[in-house]
Order: sequence, then structure tokens, then C-alpha cells
Amino acid sequence: MTSTVPRVGITAAAAYLPAQEVATADLQQRVAAASGLPLPAGMFAQATGIDRRRVARDDEYASDLAIGAARQVLAETDLHALDIDLLLYASATRDMVEPATAHVVQSALGGRAHALDVTNACNSFLNGVDLARSMILSGRARRALVVTGETPTRAMRPRLADLAQARTALAGFTFGDAGAAVLVEPVASGGILDVDTETHSQHWDVGGIFGGGSRHPRGDEHTYFTGDGHKLRGVFEKIGLGLLERVAHRTGLGWDDYARVLVHQVTWPYLRRFVEVAGVPEDKLVVTVPELGNLASATLGVQLARIRPQLRPGDRVLFVGLGGGVSLMTMVWEVSP
Repeated sequence: MTSTVPRVGITAAAAYLPAQEVATADLQQRVAAASGLPLPAGMFAQATGIDRRRVARDDEYASDLAIGAARQVLAETDLHALDIDLLLYASATRDMVEPATAHVVQSALGGRAHALDVTNACNSFLNGVDLARSMILSGRARRALVVTGETPTRAMRPRLADLAQARTALAGFTFGDAGAAVLVEPVASGGILDVDTETHSQHWDVGGIFGGGSRHPRGDEHTYFTGDGHKLRGVFEKIGLGLLERVAHRTGLGWDDYARVLVHQVTWPYLRRFVEVAGVPEDKLVVTVPELGNLASATLGVQLARIRPQLRPGDRVLFVGLGGGVSLMTMVWEVSP
């Protein structure tokens, strides 16, 4: 008997990177000079494993990176923006507090879809894909464009008061800028097979950018990323394995069943620790952090865009998202014919 269970999948993916590249050594030298601090040579690179990253121009905004990726998806699928009836801008970075950056993106694309922002730190993009799938399954949408534009490099401190502040600000020097987009729509087979989440909100203050809202509406101090990277990693390690074990038990899928495993990447040591703890084979990963840095919610979208041409129908991909808050998320996707 043919299954009548509706399926929704990702049918196109693209990424957009700013042209400007900044070496980590140059970034540290600039911060050290502005701060007047004797930062140890190679401190940023050794601590993060990041050699370089892309940085948006001063006149290049988060929406521009999302628009760049979205245009590629529309061109690849031979669609017009008017063929989209749901546009989700799913990102930790926004152009402004109000209105939703989704409207900036849609205006540039020339569409008229229901447009809104989805934000949940570095899990924003994965949350956006899941929301698009849910709205399509409920009949609220037919074809969705999920985009992200991340410019977290603007949350890096240009100068440091002292070495103590350098320790709390170091996680902010992992960032790189990027945009990504995916098309989400009904598919005949395959598609998104499983989604799981785990949230431990008591850790919301471990790290973040705490300005721009009602707590700290103005002032530079809270516009920079601050956090305890070691504590954040400890939280993820403590609760992350249970989520992965749950997914494996529910789906019956092991590492050998996945063509690729896409993981949010903060630093190279962090990724190495994930490999060690989770046991994922390294050849399943798509490693981007040494050359691009921590791309916030765009990380998984950029990785997907890189491997999409290599994937074949029936290939399965496991997405593993990690976000401040603290939230973890997994998604199992099977490439449709």
C-alpha cells in the first residue's frame, strides 16, 4: 500500500559569503593595538583554531547576505519570489529591532509572501526550516523560503579593557559573517524524517549579546558578545549526548546511515570535543570553522550548500544545532528524487 503520509523536504540550498576576508592574526593585532594590551602572539588563533573568516563591509547588512543566498535558490529552481507564499528570516542577527528583517529581504526579492522573523540564537535557521515544514503540513503554506543573514562580527569588541575582559570576550572573536537559504516544499518521498529538540533555559545567561532589548536598550557595553565558552561547552556536553541517543533509538539510524553529519561549529577544539564525545566519524563532517569561523545560525546552511551537489536521492543528512539559551536541535533529512 502506498503511504499517504505527507512529506516535506529541502529542495534547494545556497550560501552567500562576503568578499572581505580577515585573518585571525590581523584581527588580534588590531584589537591589541586598540587596547594597548600585550596579548600573547597567536592567542586568538590557538584558542579557537580559526585561521580567518569573512567579514561584511560597513555598508553590507545581514539582509544583504540573506538576499544573496535567496537569489541563488530562486535562480537554481527557476522560481520567482511571487511563487513563494512563506518567507522566514531565521537568524540571530537582524537589520533592526523593528520591522522584521524578513520584509527587507522580501522587498529586495519582489515577493508578497507571508513574511516574518524567527530567532533562537544559533538554532534560528534550523528552527526556521522546522517551522516552514510545520506550516506546510498544516496547510498554511505551500512553498517556503527560509533565509538567514549573519553579521555577528559586529558584536566583537574593538578593544579590551584588560586581560580579564579578554577571557570573557574571547568567544566573540570566533565569529564570521555569512548568509544561507533553503527552499522547503512538499516532496513525494524522503524529506525531513525526524526533528527533536532539547532546551535548558536556566542557562540563558551563559553567553549572548544582551543589548538592544528592554533590559539594555542603548549603550555600547551590551552590544558586544559576552560569555563563558567553557561553561557553555560543558552544558552542551552534558545534555547533548542524550538527545543524539534518543534520535538514534527513535529512528534506528546510526552514523553509517548518514551520508553527512552537519554540526554547528564554534571553534575547532569545540568540534574536536564533539567528535570525541559523540563518536561521529570525522569523514562525515563538513568542517568550515577554520576558514570561516563561527557563522552563528548560518553555519548549517553554509555546510549544506557546500555538499548539496554531491548528495544523491536517498542520502540522509543529520543536522545538529547548538544555540545559546540553551537549546539543542537535531533534524534528519533524506534527499528526495
